[in-house]
Amino acid sequence: MRIRKPFAGAFAGLVIIAGLAGYSPRNYSIPSYKQSDKALHFIAFFLITLCFYWILETSRRKVVQITFIAITVVLGFMSEIVQGLLPIHRDFDYYDILANVLGSLAALGICNWYHKRMLERKRAARGYAAVAGEDGDIELGEDASGQESGVVRSATVEEELERWDENAEDWEDTEPVESNKVAAIHDTDGDLGKRAD
Repeated sequence: MRIRKPFAGAFAGLVIIAGLAGYSPRNYSIPSYKQSDKALHFIAFFLITLCFYWILETSRRKVVQITFIAITVVLGFMSEIVQGLLPIHRDFDYYDILANVLGSLAALGICNWYHKRMLERKRAARGYAAVAGEDGDIELGEDASGQESGVVRSATVEEELERWDENAEDWEDTEPVESNKVAAIHDTDGDLGKRAD
C-alpha cells in the first residue's frame, strides 16, 4: 500500500483550513448564505473526501471502506461533536452533520465511479475484458453463444479412432531405456568385478 504524497498534502491543508474555519469563535464569522453554513460544510467534506480517497494506493474496495469509515462516519460526526464541546460559542447542529455526510457521500460516489472506470480502461488496454452475460460476468461452465464455457469435454471413442495414427509411437514405449553401465570396481579380495549400475 503506497501513499500518494500530493493528495496527502492537499488533504492535510484542507483539514487545517476547515478546522480553523469550523473551530474559530462565532465573532469571526465565516461566509454563509442567509446565515446558513450548510453549503460550506457540504463543500468542505466533499473536498476532504475527494483528497482522502486518492491518498492510499490499494484496491478500490479497501479505499472505499477506509474513506467511508474515516471521513464520512468518524470525521463527519466527530467534527460537529467536538465543535459543540469546545467553549467557542458554537452549537451542536444535526443539520451540519447531515451536510458533512452528504458532501462526503457525494465525493465518495464520484471517486468510486471514476476509480472503477479507470480500472476497466486499464484492463481493456491490456486486453482483458469481461464477457457480458445475463447478470454481468460469465462464470466457468456457463454457455455464452460462441464463447468457451471452461468445461473440457473428453473425446468419444469414434473421435479418438479417427485421429489415431498407426505410425505414431505409443506413450508407453517413449520412455527412455536405461543403459546398463558396466564399471570395474575393486572388491575386497583385490579382484576386479563388474557391476551394473
